[in-house]
Amino acid sequence: MSNVGKGLLAGLAATVVLSVLMVMKAMMGVMPALDLPKMIAGMMGSPDSPMLGWAVHFMIGIVVYGIAIATLGHRMGSSTTVGGIVIGVVGWLIMMVMLMPMAGVGLFAMSMGVMAAMMTLVLHLIFGAVLGWTYGKLVSGSPEARTVRA
Repeated sequence: MSNVGKGLLAGLAATVVLSVLMVMKAMMGVMPALDLPKMIAGMMGSPDSPMLGWAVHFMIGIVVYGIAIATLGHRMGSSTTVGGIVIGVVGWLIMMVMLMPMAGVGLFAMSMGVMAAMMTLVLHLIFGAVLGWTYGKLVSGSPEARTVRA
């Protein structure tokens, strides 16, 4: 399997972990207004289609982040886990500066309070760590990994 394929697999693993955390957050009633799949669906003109939001959420997590870790993971720090965390933080910044204002909740989602920004940062840190760690495990035994690290 190519490194991009391994990146896509790592993106899937990280997105599943993130999604489980998001569902747990919702089940506990923590910040119910911070419903990212619903916000994504709303930005796409279908606020009553949370499945569309979940599909886009998974597509971004798998494809965008998977390709990012495969391309940049070894270049962003001492390990792929560090690279994944950096990619997660960059994704969080893009979300806070571009997507949250598009969703109508302001820069850094400040209309929801500071906890929205902090919670999404923690989720992106966990996501990035899982992304980088999983990618590192997938490539650690492959000939491509030994070539990249050499």
